[in-house]
Amino acid sequence: MFLRPCLPAVIVTSALAAASPALAQVGKPVTIVDANFATEKELAAMPHLNAAAVKAILDRRPFPSITELDALLSKALKREQLTELYGRLFVHLNLNTATREQILLIPNTGARMVHEFEEYRPYKSLAQFHREIDKYVDDKELARLEQYVFVPIDLNTASDADILTIPGLGNRMLHEFKEYRPYKAIDQFRREIGKYVDKREIARLERYVSIN
Repeated sequence: MFLRPCLPAVIVTSALAAASPALAQVGKPVTIVDANFATEKELAAMPHLNAAAVKAILDRRPFPSITELDALLSKALKREQLTELYGRLFVHLNLNTATREQILLIPNTGARMVHEFEEYRPYKSLAQFHREIDKYVDDKELARLEQYVFVPIDLNTASDADILTIPGLGNRMLHEFKEYRPYKAIDQFRREIGKYVDKREIARLERYVSIN
């Protein structure tokens, strides 16, 4: 969108504000990669993952949540090893539904921070999380924490930019998400997107969306 240079500055400012997309609803990676989309080479370079563990991850993907990944890896790795690994590899947490146990899987996140995560529920946007948690940590730590979480996008109103923050979702699936608007129920989403992906992938994608 281009604005005519002859427009008054106040109009230009207002127009730009209206055109700006909403803030991303999935945290931007800083140190981690999504366990559902890490390449075999990336997985092999992760701490404490041997060839058997890498194969097991690849075979079991997609993981619907960090709980399932943790259950798989805890069979062979100690908790301190998993904590180190989760500084590099993770499955995003829904800020509104993540359990205490799931939040504690984020490295260096204790009971106090779990309380802060839960205190501001329900989150309507990732920007709200940013604003509230910024009260307690510095910018570097805030960016680290944000990369582990997401707030579900509204299927009927989310911007292209917000939809594309869903891990593994490219332009083709962006088109499919938008083609069936307005969605009236999550069953409609499952039915329509089920034309393109299997049930496990639908379950993974469904975590990131809502219908308001």
